[in-house]
Amino acid sequence: MNTSFKSRLDTLEREHTLLIDRRNLKKTSSNGIFDRYEYPILTAEHAPLEWRYDFNPTSNPYLMERCGINAIFNAGAIKVDGKYLVVARVEGLDRKSFFAVAESDNGIDGFKFWDYPVEMPENEMPDTNVYDMRVVKHEDGWIYGLFCTERRDQSAHEGDQSAAIAQCGIARTKDLRSWERLADLKTPSPQQRNVVLHPEFVDGKYAFYTRPQDSFIEAGKGGGIGFGLSSSIEEAVVEQEIVIDRKVYHTVYEAKNGLGPAPIKTEHGWLHLAHGVRNTAAGLRYVLYMFMTDLHDITKVVHKPAGYFMAPEGEERIGDVSNVLFSNGWIVDEDGTVFIYYASSDTRQHVATSTVNKLVDYVMNTPEDQLRSSKTVEAIAAMVDSNKKLNGTAEPVSI
Repeated sequence: MNTSFKSRLDTLEREHTLLIDRRNLKKTSSNGIFDRYEYPILTAEHAPLEWRYDFNPTSNPYLMERCGINAIFNAGAIKVDGKYLVVARVEGLDRKSFFAVAESDNGIDGFKFWDYPVEMPENEMPDTNVYDMRVVKHEDGWIYGLFCTERRDQSAHEGDQSAAIAQCGIARTKDLRSWERLADLKTPSPQQRNVVLHPEFVDGKYAFYTRPQDSFIEAGKGGGIGFGLSSSIEEAVVEQEIVIDRKVYHTVYEAKNGLGPAPIKTEHGWLHLAHGVRNTAAGLRYVLYMFMTDLHDITKVVHKPAGYFMAPEGEERIGDVSNVLFSNGWIVDEDGTVFIYYASSDTRQHVATSTVNKLVDYVMNTPEDQLRSSKTVEAIAAMVDSNKKLNGTAEPVSI
C-alpha cells in the first residue's frame, strides 16, 4: 500500500470517527413544547466508508469514492432491545434510494449504520425506487415496514421519462435484518403515498391511514388523510377510504397532507404527527402539525391545534428540496420521553425531544384554527385578558 493511499485512508477514517462520535447538544432556546439539537443525527457523510470506497489500492489507486451518497433523511424509528433504531432513506448519487438501519445507545447521537443496507425483496413488479418507511410494531407480533414504491408510468409517452406511479409497499420482519415482502396495498385511489399502519387491530382488521391522490405529485381531489380497513395483511385491500383529516383553504395543509409515524396511544386519545403542505411564491412549504383522535373511534379528530407544530429553521430550510420538514418516525420511552425524528429539506436527519404529557397538553389546550383572521385576534385577546387578570393589571370595567 503506497504512502499517499494509506495517508488518505487514515484521514477518511479519522474524520468519519469524529463525526460519528460527536456529542449532540440540546439547543438552549425552546418553545416549551419540544427541544431541538445542535446537529443532524445523520447526513450523507455518516454513510459508512465501506459503502462508498473501494479500499483495494490495486483497483482504486487514488482512493476515489465509487458509490457516492447524496442524502440521508426521512427515517422510520423503533426501539428494540434497548437500542434506538432508525430505518433511514439513503439516496445515492444515482438518485436511487434504499433503506439502511442506524442505531444509537441514547437516541440523540452516536448513530452508526449496520454493516449492510437493507436487502428489500421485490415482488412481481420490481421497484424503481423505494423510500420513506414507517416502522410499526403491530399487536400481531410482527414489525411492519410500509414505504413508497415508485415505478415509471408505463402509459406515459416515450418522451416523458418523469411520469411515475407511487404505491404503498409492505414488508415485515422480526429483527429489521431479514424482511419478507408482501403484496402492495390496494386502495380505490390511483396512487398512494404516506401510508401508515395502525399498531392495533380495529374490529379485528388491519387499519391503514392512507393519502389518496390522483397523480404522483398532486393530491388532486384526494381530500386529505384517509383511513380504511383490510381483513388481510398478506394481500391487503382497502375497499373504502374515508378522509379523517381534510385539506382546508388558507391553512398550512391546504395543498396536501399526510400522516407521519404511527400514532401514540395515550389515556386521552391517539396522538398523531403529520405533515402539511401549502403553496408559496417560492414553491411548496412542508411543515409538521399534530392532532388527536378519539381513543375508541380512531377516525374522529377530537383536538387539533391551529397552525404548525414544527417548521424548518436556519440551515434546515436549505437542501435538495428546500423549505421542507418531514417526519415518519418517533419513539416513546418508558419514562414518557418522545424522540421525534424529522428530516429537513430532503437532505439530512434530525431529532427533537418532548414528552407524552407535553404533547398531550399542546394538542388538547392550544387554540384550534377558526379559519378567519378575526378569530385569531379574538383568541390572542382572550389570552391577554387572562394574563392581565393574573398579573393584576386588568383595566377596570367602566359603568
